Amino acid sequence: MIQKVRNFTDSTNFSNALKVTLAAAIPVLLFSYTGNFEIGFNIALGAFLTYPSDIPSNRKHRINGILVAALIVAGNNLVVNLLYPQPWILYPAMAAMIFFFSMISVYGQRATQVSFSALLSICLAFGHIHDGWEMLQYSGLMFVGGLFYLLISLTFNYIRPHRYIELQVAECLRLTSKYMKLRGDLWKIDSPREKIIEKQLYLQVELNTIHESLREILIRNRSHSNGTSDQTRKMTLVFISLLEILELALSTSFDHNKLHQKFADHPKVLATYQHLAYNLASTLKAIFKSLENRKKYVPKHSLLKDLEALEKVISDYEQELGKEKASEGVWMLSNMLHYAEKQIEKIKIVERAFMPNFNTNDYKGRDKNLDKLLTPQYYPWSTFRENLSFSSTIFRHSLRLTATIMLAFLLGSLFPFQNVYWILLTIVVIMRPGYGLTKERSFHRIIGTVVGGLIAFALLLFIHNHIIIGALAITSMILGFTFTSINYKVGATFVTIYVVFVYGIITPNINDVIQYRILDTVVGAGLAFLANYFFWPSWEFMSQPIYIKKSIEANRDYLNEISIFYNNKGEVTTSYRIARKNAFIEVGNLMASFQRMTQEPKSKQKQVQQVYKLAVLNHTLLSSLASLGTYIQTHKTSTASEAFNVVVQTVIKNLNYAITFADLEVSGTLAQTETNEDLAMRFTELKNMRAKELKEAHLSEDEEFQLKMQEAQLVIEQLVWLTNLSESIVKAAKLLHQTK
Repeated sequence: MIQKVRNFTDSTNFSNALKVTLAAAIPVLLFSYTGNFEIGFNIALGAFLTYPSDIPSNRKHRINGILVAALIVAGNNLVVNLLYPQPWILYPAMAAMIFFFSMISVYGQRATQVSFSALLSICLAFGHIHDGWEMLQYSGLMFVGGLFYLLISLTFNYIRPHRYIELQVAECLRLTSKYMKLRGDLWKIDSPREKIIEKQLYLQVELNTIHESLREILIRNRSHSNGTSDQTRKMTLVFISLLEILELALSTSFDHNKLHQKFADHPKVLATYQHLAYNLASTLKAIFKSLENRKKYVPKHSLLKDLEALEKVISDYEQELGKEKASEGVWMLSNMLHYAEKQIEKIKIVERAFMPNFNTNDYKGRDKNLDKLLTPQYYPWSTFRENLSFSSTIFRHSLRLTATIMLAFLLGSLFPFQNVYWILLTIVVIMRPGYGLTKERSFHRIIGTVVGGLIAFALLLFIHNHIIIGALAITSMILGFTFTSINYKVGATFVTIYVVFVYGIITPNINDVIQYRILDTVVGAGLAFLANYFFWPSWEFMSQPIYIKKSIEANRDYLNEISIFYNNKGEVTTSYRIARKNAFIEVGNLMASFQRMTQEPKSKQKQVQQVYKLAVLNHTLLSSLASLGTYIQTHKTSTASEAFNVVVQTVIKNLNYAITFADLEVSGTLAQTETNEDLAMRFTELKNMRAKELKEAHLSEDEEFQLKMQEAQLVIEQLVWLTNLSESIVKAAKLLHQTK
């Protein structure tokens, strides 16, 4: 229990909540003590509104983002106060501001958070209208609040400069361990393999998110600093190793049914391997625990002994059946052994990183050219202009949000709501581009508000001391912000308690506050939910052709880079790494899109099975590509044959053909059929080569020959698999197109 509390208070969410709470509470307490509560409140409001823009990144981008948010928050407050006396100017200006700040989300995560701060500031400005010199004074105080939050944030970073990175790496370790555990589950006889694969696909979405976050923090930090600390270098090395572990896991696929049939009479063989597979996952989990709990890492498993045990059972199997009879089985087991060796090698690097006297210089050069894997940070006007179309999800969302907020203003003028800005805040906080998330947050917001209001009301019946109420308000604020990103329902509950406690201090009409708070929340949540359904809805089936197209294109580009590398050899190029990264991201995006569609109304879930099939096929294709790429990198391969290049080009043509269906353009049929005869000839050539080598295998003990034979076997198998997968993708894309 104590350890759980420690982990909770050590978490990033708690740290962020503590930052904003301190930045908001300190000014209020200090200025209240001097009799200037309103000044302290406005500074606190500026800090509160600036807080969302504080996302993990290098120091320069972080400071710039917070400063821009602080300026926008103060500026929006000034504009609303200036225009408030002229409603015929105010409301058109409001609509334009809301639309513009919603649209800047097209520039990525940081812009999205700055957008959120801007929208909140517009809504809250209506809660505190000033005139004359006061409007400039209080807008300035809000900017001071933003600067004060920046100071608090930098102070936290100075006190704990590496903790956020450590926790992110720990989360990456946890997710990677979970992925490895699922791979171990596949070895169980009669395991629900489709369900396990589905879990792996969903997990891939989470891993993509954490990988992108770590790239931003670790790599961009390094590129913008003169020196890098040992801890940062160590975390970078661990991150690179985790990427390689995941790629290797993804790239190595086994035919579990075939293996279970092959070794049905030798269960010890597969049981030994499964034990090793589970220990690989368990080792990563143990490292995660040590990093999360800030404890010394102590290895729990001897992976090398597990490897020796696997080698022994393979040797025993060969001796029992005889060399010739066991040759196919030994070859299959050797592939499993080779995978385990490579995986242990990479996990050992991670282990050593958490051992005493670890020297990062021993691994110097592994992070070379990582900077080029970052998404460029620039904000061209062309990106904004290109998204001014109904084909853009952000454009639809911006229009929807603008219309909904203006509708809330209209309702506020027609009906006697106490605080219309609460309705506006609820809309901004709840409404998301996707229907599913908006629906979920609406429900959780209402439940949290009702429960929080009842709890706060019950406590205020018995507690009348302002100091105690203030302490409870601060505690509720910390817990509210902590849980908002973990459990929105719980977060909304504590935020409501905090708001009610604050009003419990400054107003005697607390019953009215609770009543109107609940009413305004229900109205805001209802408007957000209905708007997402009726106002230019962005149903996931509308954008899925884009995700399908991008995932196929990314896989195609990855295959092209693999082919270039196989033909040219040498060092792995930056373009190869970028293509691999993009393939992982785009396949993950396709799966995330499918996830969102399953949360939408049944009537809007169009062609669910076909979309899921394409997601699985693209993931399997990525696995096959990673397998081929990893093999070529880790083995001394021969020169790529003409037959190899012909088959690769055919696969690329198949993928291009599938892309035309995603583009809703049916073309290229002739090009598709023209290669069939040539392809059949090439596969005959490849198959004959393999048959000849298999026949000659027992005649030669030459190690080099054996390696070349193994290469031919593996490469040909991958090519056959790639071709079949590409053809399946074409069929699935064609069927999806025909059933629209």
